[in-house]
Amino acid sequence: MSDRMQAYIEQLGRQAQDAARQLATASTERKNAALIAAAASLRMHANDLLEANKADVESVREAGKPDAFVDRLMLDGERIEAVANAIEQIAELPDPVGRQLAVTERPNGLRIERVAVPLGVIGMIYESRPNVGADAGALCLKSGNAVILRGGSESLNSTRIIVDCMKEGLREADLPDDAIQMVDTTDRAAVQHLLQCTKYVDLVIPRGGKGLVSLVRDQARVPTLLHLDGNCHTYVHESADLTKAKAIVKNAKLRRTGVCGATESLVIDKAVAADLLPPLLDSMAGCEFRGDETATAIDSRIKPAEESDWDTEYLDTIISVKVVAGIEDALNWVAAHSSAHTDAIVTEDADVAALFLNTIDSAVVMHNASTQFSDGGEFGMGAEIGIATGKMHARGPVGLEQLTSFKYLVHGDGQTRA
Repeated sequence: MSDRMQAYIEQLGRQAQDAARQLATASTERKNAALIAAAASLRMHANDLLEANKADVESVREAGKPDAFVDRLMLDGERIEAVANAIEQIAELPDPVGRQLAVTERPNGLRIERVAVPLGVIGMIYESRPNVGADAGALCLKSGNAVILRGGSESLNSTRIIVDCMKEGLREADLPDDAIQMVDTTDRAAVQHLLQCTKYVDLVIPRGGKGLVSLVRDQARVPTLLHLDGNCHTYVHESADLTKAKAIVKNAKLRRTGVCGATESLVIDKAVAADLLPPLLDSMAGCEFRGDETATAIDSRIKPAEESDWDTEYLDTIISVKVVAGIEDALNWVAAHSSAHTDAIVTEDADVAALFLNTIDSAVVMHNASTQFSDGGEFGMGAEIGIATGKMHARGPVGLEQLTSFKYLVHGDGQTRA
């Protein structure tokens, strides 16, 4: 079985590599045409996608998955339309391929250009959310890359329909439909073979929980762009506008609890904790607060936190609460417990805001805004393939530009080197 699975992944890899060579030189017009046609196909096959998604959702519900997990998986007409709109928005973005990044004129007459080029073949491994397949496929197509999608087994039926629609768009534009493929099996051995397919795959991007990211980090031979968990913090400083703070924290936690940019931990200055926490609990009915001794003493509705709560990405209606003595205490706490995804400060003190923004070493740091804005679309990048929390190649939302590398073009006129 393992040999057959290796052969299957290598076949996908060969097909993707051939498609990537053609896509790398495709015109912007043809890539955009493929995206527009893919969006139209998604709308045309919306009922098929809803039926497939219904089967996926019923399966996970029968398996006893939590509501937040089901929400990430579920599609409806509005979400399908949002996926189609996101694809069309990517078509409207500037083509990142071929951008002149730098040019140098040497004393010997050589002209050296640094230009943006596609990465090649990208393996995208993700969990539950079927829209990730459409976002990743569209971003890779526009940036000239072929992609092999390996969605979670729970979204297999939905992913098949989405990939079929993306392929239809490619064919409409006379581009190779192997530019977007999926690993159409629930066999977990497929992931291992994809992670080690160095002959054909140039980069693997995982998007999921700690278990998936750890698996990729430990088993990959292919270079990876890691998307770690989102243990995001919102810190309310003593100078904060508390009306503003209440609205920000509520949105950051509850707008959608299952997204990686959701705030999981509230850090609050002792000077304003008693004024903010009770009305905050009133406004966030149904959300479980788990706090330290100071927080539980302020409001009996706050449950005592366990040590593990400070490092947990809940992806649910639960938030931890840490009361701190001031900005230095807050900086130390966030640095110790953040997953380096997104952290925010609520304050009216510009100097304190600058200190927080410059000190916290996360991919995205915010001032007076909900952490749920940590999203490529909200950054004007179109859809994103994930939030990179490392420091090499790309960091923060990974959009079109982050899916390119570069090469040097050297123009001469007969020069030889002594």
